[in-house]
Amino acid sequence: MNPVIQRSVLPIPDPLHVGVTTYDAKDPDTSYPPIEPLRPPTEAPNVLVVLVDDAGFGSSSAFGGPINTPSFERLAADGLRFTRFHTTALCSPTRQALLTGRNPHSVGMGGITEIATSAPGYSSIRPKSMAPLAEILKLNGYSTAQFGKCHEVPAWQTSPIGPFDAWPTGGGGFEHFYGFIGAETNQWDPAIYQDTVPIEPERTEGKEYHFTEDLTDRAIAWITQQKALAPDKPFFAYFAPGATHAPHHVPQEYADRYAGRFDAGWDVLREESVERQRQAGVIPVDAELTPRPEEIPAWEDMPEGLKPVLARQMEVYAGFLEHTDEHVGRLIDSLGELGVLDDTLVYLIIGDNGASAEGTLNGTFNEAITLNGFSALETVEFMSSRIDDFGTPRANNHYAVGWAHAMNAPYQWTKQVASHWGGTRNGAIVHWPNGISAGGGIRSQFAHIIDVAPTVLEAAHLPHPSFVHGIQQAALEGVSMLYTFDDAGAPERHETQYFEMFVNRGIYHQGWTAVTRHSTPWKSGEKLPQLDDDIWELYAPDDWTQARNVAHDHPDRLRHLQRLFMIEAGKYNVFPLDDRKFERFNADLAGRPQLIKGNTQKISGGMGRLSENSVINLKNKSHSVTAEVEVSATGADGVIVSQGGRFGGWVLYVHDGRLAYCYNLLGLQLFKIYGDADLTPGDHQVRMEFAYDGGGLAKGGEATLYVDGSPVGRGRVDATQPMIFSGDETTDVGDDTATPVSDDYTSAASRFKGHVRWVQIDVDEAAEDADHLLTAEEQYRVAVARQ
Repeated sequence: MNPVIQRSVLPIPDPLHVGVTTYDAKDPDTSYPPIEPLRPPTEAPNVLVVLVDDAGFGSSSAFGGPINTPSFERLAADGLRFTRFHTTALCSPTRQALLTGRNPHSVGMGGITEIATSAPGYSSIRPKSMAPLAEILKLNGYSTAQFGKCHEVPAWQTSPIGPFDAWPTGGGGFEHFYGFIGAETNQWDPAIYQDTVPIEPERTEGKEYHFTEDLTDRAIAWITQQKALAPDKPFFAYFAPGATHAPHHVPQEYADRYAGRFDAGWDVLREESVERQRQAGVIPVDAELTPRPEEIPAWEDMPEGLKPVLARQMEVYAGFLEHTDEHVGRLIDSLGELGVLDDTLVYLIIGDNGASAEGTLNGTFNEAITLNGFSALETVEFMSSRIDDFGTPRANNHYAVGWAHAMNAPYQWTKQVASHWGGTRNGAIVHWPNGISAGGGIRSQFAHIIDVAPTVLEAAHLPHPSFVHGIQQAALEGVSMLYTFDDAGAPERHETQYFEMFVNRGIYHQGWTAVTRHSTPWKSGEKLPQLDDDIWELYAPDDWTQARNVAHDHPDRLRHLQRLFMIEAGKYNVFPLDDRKFERFNADLAGRPQLIKGNTQKISGGMGRLSENSVINLKNKSHSVTAEVEVSATGADGVIVSQGGRFGGWVLYVHDGRLAYCYNLLGLQLFKIYGDADLTPGDHQVRMEFAYDGGGLAKGGEATLYVDGSPVGRGRVDATQPMIFSGDETTDVGDDTATPVSDDYTSAASRFKGHVRWVQIDVDEAAEDADHLLTAEEQYRVAVARQ
């Protein structure tokens, strides 16, 4: 009889042989138990968690939304729909809470990683006392893999040198990872990592590539292989596509299926959705449609000339979600074909927060335009001229705020607004035929993203460990949802939950909610009130949608809940509240580490996939880019160094044998400078010096090209990008991955035909060099100074 495995300390200690030690293996007294591979308890199911990005409660047809999602509906028909399931209102916090079973501030994720501070609740560093679910399952004998988005890596750890402790296959507990690191990626040209190694997507000649399809193929292949080689070993697969986060990229045929469907606008769409939701039973028949906030314009008040563009934005988004549903359906079908679907606990969470209002009131053709503060450039005429490009590789698009609000029907507000259900209530479906006696039901008990991990552990008959890798573990903060699976009327067990994001905050307790909205997602420069001046609202248990503020009727109840928020916030590291916006993007002010310090950086040939956090910032200042290259006897061509891509960036390259520089301003204008002579075979030092005009942000400057210290070209750049080049494009030496900065080449043909030995980027006074050359002594001084 096998001994009972003690699973409270992980890794599980190796068994020690206790018995007679014999001299001869043939001795009858020789006896050793057979080696048994580690497995979880025999009742443990496979687990598949699917997390859709930026989809609101009112988007999917499975919850009464206007977008056709038959695969989601099929799961719901055989499973359970949870109509009061909640997230955190933002990406990174929801994902870390999902993966750990703890509140976001407990695991250091009070915001996205790019705005981390040194405060414990906002550091983006997960404490070792809160091991992730994947690690616990792996150490109990599960196979584990993640596919898609990972936005939990601290910004200063996203470079190729790591450390990889926070990456999925580092300390995240996953044995395999195929996806991207960060908030978003281009669906046509994604920045993919396999485990911790950057790779380029595999494309089939003559077939259009899309990242969601690729992810699905990879997930199916991994699960198929796992079941072929170890069929008795359960798996934990986490499938988190970049869809439906911006940029909204989808094959045109999917968007065209919705042609004309949204011409009546977002106000009518909300009314239609709430009627479907009542009929479907995902909201009560007497639930009220909340009014549109005055900060969001009415459809009838939008410019007539813009309305066709706005409608197309929504058509593209709808196609994007339907396309995602189709590929999730393929993944689910593959489980059926393998014969493992009935014994797989599937969590489908339709949105890591409410629908995103980060696309401005008019939407955007290129996110970088709005992120850099140039929204005024996207006039009605500009947007209309590009209406056919939305959703295609030529766009980097996001829909208007009004559509986001409609996708969160019947609730108030959107992503980032943790105070109201529009930012935090997401449809969730649980499918597990072997664990749910009757499918097709609806569950209305309050649940939260932190409840997923304890549910999985209970379903797998696994204890939450007291120690992991020698570190004592803090208690889980979520509540298992398993008690609801076979009892629709079970009293809810998750009775209290705080919410906070960008100081939009709230508290749920036994049906009541007290909330206060402090900031507006799309108003980056708004003057914010003092924290104590925020106005609190109160909603009663019979108010499903938070439509009737009863604060004046129940002042004592409101005060009680406000005190409860203070208690919960203190318990889970929410304090100090931090409503700073631009300041938190400045690492020095925020108190987080920076990978790159000083005013010079030298990178070697072959380095690539360097995020903007991994490269010295040359925006809004004079700078130089110097490279040592070897030109072959057949001549030179291709990229020396590039940063960004089609929608904004710069590149130093060789075109038609001559040194060239291109500054791509937001994908709207290309400023090109070419050298006046061919690069001859042999070694050369090439250089671009940019003399910034000064006088503020986003100004232009003069760019001068040098070869071996002699000027070979000069030109004007009229304006520059002040804040960001891209959310996903990178810096590459010797080629230009993903989308190309310049139209003089394609990314596939961008590799430098020769050899780039090194590139050095200098800013401000470090860029000044009288002879426009970097000597060996200067390079040595820089290297020593950076040790």
